[in-house]
Amino acid sequence: MATFDKTLPRPAALPLRVRMRKEGALKLWEEVLLALDTLRKNKLRSALTILGIVIGITTVITVSAVINGLNENVLGGIRELGSDTIIAYRFPWASLSRPPSEWFTRKELQLEWAEDIARLPHVKAASPSMRIFQPQFGSGTEDVRRGAYRAKNVILQGNQPSIGEIFDLKIEHGRFFNDTDAEHRAPVVLLGYDTTRILFPESPEHSLGQEVTIDGQLFTVIGTLQKQRQGISGGSNPEDNSAYMPVTTLRKLYPNQKDYVIFAKARYPDQVAEAVEEIRDLLRRKRRLSNNKPDDFALFTSDYFLDLWNKISGLIFILMFAVASVGLIVGGIGVMNIMLVSVTERTREIGVRKAIGAKRSNILAQFLIEAVTLSAVGGIIGVLLGSGISLLMRYALKMPALLSLFWVALALIMCALIGIVFGVYPAWKAARLDPVEALRYE
Repeated sequence: MATFDKTLPRPAALPLRVRMRKEGALKLWEEVLLALDTLRKNKLRSALTILGIVIGITTVITVSAVINGLNENVLGGIRELGSDTIIAYRFPWASLSRPPSEWFTRKELQLEWAEDIARLPHVKAASPSMRIFQPQFGSGTEDVRRGAYRAKNVILQGNQPSIGEIFDLKIEHGRFFNDTDAEHRAPVVLLGYDTTRILFPESPEHSLGQEVTIDGQLFTVIGTLQKQRQGISGGSNPEDNSAYMPVTTLRKLYPNQKDYVIFAKARYPDQVAEAVEEIRDLLRRKRRLSNNKPDDFALFTSDYFLDLWNKISGLIFILMFAVASVGLIVGGIGVMNIMLVSVTERTREIGVRKAIGAKRSNILAQFLIEAVTLSAVGGIIGVLLGSGISLLMRYALKMPALLSLFWVALALIMCALIGIVFGVYPAWKAARLDPVEALRYE
């Protein structure tokens, strides 16, 4: 009678490379557990050792989150400005160096020059603009009143109706002022989002046709603006606490103010360079500048603000890197110091391991893994602290902060490198110990 072998087939043996990889991973995990056990036995010493690494990594995560948040806001503002917008002013908008004395002798741009700029071939629209505010603080100086309600530090801005062709000022209720309002210097005003809700808390939509008082004069509300994007510093945007009126009306209200900015828009986005050159030639003629004299005014586009912000954020990054480097170097020195102490304390253990067959590479790997584990624990704590501070700034303090996975990963890689760099010498010293002398050590 035929019989069948019911025994199950034996599984094929694992390839040698796979077995070696699994054994290596298991050995590495055992070394990490041994390193963590060593840290657990010396909690205070380990905590003081990684303190510098924790401070350095926390700084990296926090400052990088703030820079990312500021980048998001600044780049959003630049996009809103538009790549085809051109700004003319007597000074550069900002400077990272000390302003020369020549700047303070420059004369203001004239109101009527905007009309000449608007007639240039590559310019679509132009508008003079005047502001009553504190540029160093980015907030206004005037109060706007309605009965018992008062909006403080309101930015007053005067424009021509053509400003609507240059910037996308979103009207929430009502209308924008027109050429007739500008021609007759009409006492009409558009209120910003926050200003409207301060003066008309019960019904912002019913503010149209109501009167408000600005610098002792009555103005009729003809419109309100929608909320603008978040400010660079986070929280509420000062631009939402504003009042817009025809520039002629603002000039009548403040006759001694005549410092104008001229905004222009290129006819097409690819003609910005041509429009800039046309405006420059026109302003040089208006200023009566000879060919050998430099411009005594400034023209800039969105690229100017982008380059300026890149320089500022670059300086912030360098400062951040310098502060973080100090903490990380101090932490690395602490890791090296504690590992040298550990080698001295465990000299007899090293001798026993070598006596039973441990190679130099085994001792070297053991102490190197301990150093990397020590710095990695500091890095993880630093990442958690930095992330917590960043989230607190963003959601509790309403500050611009945006966590970046790139910087989190980079911080952890930096910690591993610190463990390797500052742990090599103690590990090498442990591996070079003579087993006979190590066994005699007391």
